[in-house]
Amino acid sequence: MSFYKDFNDKVAIEKWNAERRAAYETIELKQLSPTVGAEIRGVDLSKDLPGKQFAEIRRAIDENLAVIFRDQKLSPEDQKRFGRRFGKSLHRHELAASRFHNDTPFDPEFLAWKTGRDSRFTPGDGWHPDVSCDPSPIAYSLLRVTKTPPIGGDTAFANMYLAYEFLSDPVKHLLDGLTAIHDGAFAWTAGYGAKPDPGKTYPKTEHPVVATHPRTGRKFLYVNASFTTHIVQLTRRESDAVLQLLFRHVESQLALQARVHWQPNSLLVWDNWASQHHAVWDYYPEERWGDRVSVVTGEAPKARLDLGAAAE
Repeated sequence: MSFYKDFNDKVAIEKWNAERRAAYETIELKQLSPTVGAEIRGVDLSKDLPGKQFAEIRRAIDENLAVIFRDQKLSPEDQKRFGRRFGKSLHRHELAASRFHNDTPFDPEFLAWKTGRDSRFTPGDGWHPDVSCDPSPIAYSLLRVTKTPPIGGDTAFANMYLAYEFLSDPVKHLLDGLTAIHDGAFAWTAGYGAKPDPGKTYPKTEHPVVATHPRTGRKFLYVNASFTTHIVQLTRRESDAVLQLLFRHVESQLALQARVHWQPNSLLVWDNWASQHHAVWDYYPEERWGDRVSVVTGEAPKARLDLGAAAE
């Protein structure tokens, strides 16, 4: 039996790989799967990177969506400095006060967690991009897992360019031009039981169901089970049916996915618009700790690029 659900899936993957074959000059790169994920070596992120090397790292993220750097001994300031190379503003998460690390001072530009035997949930245990409810969602996330379990605790990624490409043409035509609501209260109040501070509400934003990436010009699917509540232009019953179809599509298509295995002193960086990720909680009762810095650029997902940008 073919690994691909139909011939169009195979064609999409072949096209995806054919368009990213240029050699790198300043980094060593090993793909983790044909469709998403890569490991980069030959880089010391504790130092300021030359412009050409950083440009190749950005290209590697554009082409692979998630990249992991091994053997990096980084301070929190190193992690933040590297993050600012992707954009000047670092995200301040609504739940940043939940930081569990008592041995370091609170920093609102970090989101940290500790999952262990007594945890009721672990953050990110479901397919999602980070904080898609924001008007300008996180563009890049930079994650260190500071305590790894002996086995397990991978981060899985899915390619949202190919999630769109794998859909049949009639479904693509249905989705193009639709918008959906992304609601932080749905993710954090319903999902984690977190409540906003008195007088505050969680962000809620309308984004296109199919967006075009500002750097690559590719269309990608932009709905997720954690934050997306409904499609604006459809009835509730229609919206529920279409969203469940799309959520199952992302979860079940193994050809879209790869798992990143954690080792000490690793830094994982991903494109938070054109990918979704899933923190795999398969290590109970062991502990897993992490620190994340994220970058916002001020841009919002658009169905089409402005004139002068890359073609769809």
